[in-house]
Amino acid sequence: MRILVQKFGGTSVATREVRERAIEHILEAKERGYGVVVVVSAMGRKGDPYATDTLLGLIGEDDRTNRRELDLLMSCGELISGVVFASHLRQHGVDTAVLTGGQAGITTNDDFTRAHILTINPKRILNELEQGRIVIVTGFQGWSQDQEVTTLGRGGSDTTATALGVALDAEVVDIFTDVEGIMTADPRIVDEARRLNTVTYAEICNLAYQGAKVIHPRAVEIAMQKNIPIRVRSTMSRDEGTLVTNQVDSDRIEGELKDRLLTGITQAANVTQIKVYAQPGQKGMQLQVFKAMAANGISVDFINVNSRGVAYTVQDADTEQAVHVLRELGFEPDVLRGCAKVAAVGAGIAGVPGVMAQIVEAITEEGVEILQSADSHTTIWVLVRGEDMVAAVRALHNTFKLHAL
Repeated sequence: MRILVQKFGGTSVATREVRERAIEHILEAKERGYGVVVVVSAMGRKGDPYATDTLLGLIGEDDRTNRRELDLLMSCGELISGVVFASHLRQHGVDTAVLTGGQAGITTNDDFTRAHILTINPKRILNELEQGRIVIVTGFQGWSQDQEVTTLGRGGSDTTATALGVALDAEVVDIFTDVEGIMTADPRIVDEARRLNTVTYAEICNLAYQGAKVIHPRAVEIAMQKNIPIRVRSTMSRDEGTLVTNQVDSDRIEGELKDRLLTGITQAANVTQIKVYAQPGQKGMQLQVFKAMAANGISVDFINVNSRGVAYTVQDADTEQAVHVLRELGFEPDVLRGCAKVAAVGAGIAGVPGVMAQIVEAITEEGVEILQSADSHTTIWVLVRGEDMVAAVRALHNTFKLHAL
């Protein structure tokens, strides 16, 4: 059986109108002979009646609810969405089966609110497909080995979709959302940003980790394990969107990517740069700093370590705690709040000389100071002041002519 997994995000199931557009995609896939597995998110976003954040708001900020019970609450949104979606499909004469994550065979660890998938047994899904049904699976959730309801954390419905795609050996996983696909930059910042036809797994993971929110990077990493292609598509369009796959698997993609130096520019705001300097003769300071951050649950990023000390970033929301911890250790850090990380991502930059020079030239010509930089084989990051973020993104998009891709 040829199997297609289609995931519809919160905005794609929020109203009757958009659900009808989603159903068009499902019916089209069924007419083409696919066994269709649909993964649904909770309906809408914060403020909408059944969105996950709205459900959490029912218990208030000063709640004493434990994480096990939070998972019971948070799993309700997808269940409501799945049943409503099935009802609308049946009105089109389509037989359906709604399964919770656990009923669909998804087994997780017992790390409530941020569980990881351990195994998937797709037997029940396959049985339902063989009977000609559309299978609707509630995203974002599974069962622990003790059959406790668990949720997978942010981006969990994306993860559900690609994990099922791997388990079912799906031909493709479609991620339907409210945008046309993966863009060369945030169109709210760069008017000339355009949709990409193809990106590699590595590129989209880096774009997602650096701020692009179209698909969760963990979901991409799961699909990459078995080279299951992903398409990021708009619910409101028949366009095929952006194809995410391994470039070596497709001559068409190789041809498109071979001359593409950069794929896109992305950004993450509201970060703080922290610098801690070692005293003369002081040893082990770097380890002491990072062990203290880890012990206090503070995530660090953009790390530079040298013999003089360390520089790294934290989220602005964690700044006060990070500074308090460092002062308790006897350090007096240099702190710069309100920074932004800008990333240039592209599989084509590996081993190519002069890319960093172009980035520095483009940004400094805009009068923007680079506070820190780092690079990998597919990504170059620069840290700038928050007020310079938009100028830096636009300068890089223009310099590398991403509008012409």
